[in-house]
Amino acid sequence: MNKKICVIGSSNIDQFSYISEFPSSGETLIGDSFETGFGGKGANQAVMAGLLGADVYMISCIGNDIFGDSTINNFIENNVNVDHIQRVKVSSGVAPIWVNARGENKIIVIPGANNEIDPNRAIASLQEIENVSYLIGQAEIPMDVNHEVFDYAKQNNITTVFNPAPGKNLESTFLKKIDWLIPNENEFQIISGLDVTDENILEFSKTIPCNLLVTYGEHGVLYVEDNEIIKFKAPKVDAVDTTGAGDAFVGSFVYGLSKGLKVNDAINLAIDKASLSVTKRGTQSSYSSSE
Repeated sequence: MNKKICVIGSSNIDQFSYISEFPSSGETLIGDSFETGFGGKGANQAVMAGLLGADVYMISCIGNDIFGDSTINNFIENNVNVDHIQRVKVSSGVAPIWVNARGENKIIVIPGANNEIDPNRAIASLQEIENVSYLIGQAEIPMDVNHEVFDYAKQNNITTVFNPAPGKNLESTFLKKIDWLIPNENEFQIISGLDVTDENILEFSKTIPCNLLVTYGEHGVLYVEDNEIIKFKAPKVDAVDTTGAGDAFVGSFVYGLSKGLKVNDAINLAIDKASLSVTKRGTQSSYSSSE
């Protein structure tokens, strides 16, 4: 039996504009193409885990609009339980995304319904689901919601995983509720106030009460274990679009843990899935369950 994974977080409709170079201030350029897709950091992580075969539940808040309807259908198609999605009379979240010819992106998130998630209903969902083994969260929903839900999870022996994206400072009281902290290099700098070096990662890891993984794009992953840095290399790939790669990593990593993989093996699985995702356009559309 698969251990249950619950993801609390954002669900968005991604709006992609592909262009050779980003425009400078005041400049108008003609883009190459436009696409829409499903996104939101929480939704991305849930879908990645679902595609791999996890028993995964999504707690999110979406609007009573056409975007919300299509989001529900997309979760179902990707093996994500939708029984605990909250719906409100506010527009669903959207994310306009620019992607240049090098696969780099710039993103604006307009949270919409994501800001309306009810923490009491979220906790009631965890109680109703029963026997949840892992809770994943991010910073695209209000942090006070994360505080309450992670507090409940910690008190009930649920392993908690937090991806601090978008990057923001985390209160020491919240860090105590986290078992796995997974920032990328930019988020690490915001949280710690330090540059990404082995020495700084080790120093910061001594100040927090949780496991630390730092994802570093094409450079791989840095993991702190027993006061040592373990480096995991990423394979060389031709990057087309890096959007959602970090979410692919988080969803795959927790899936690996839920299947009983050792941490190192779960990290390698997650690197493979994240690396594969950057070779395709889009966010969830770039994810795959294949090896």
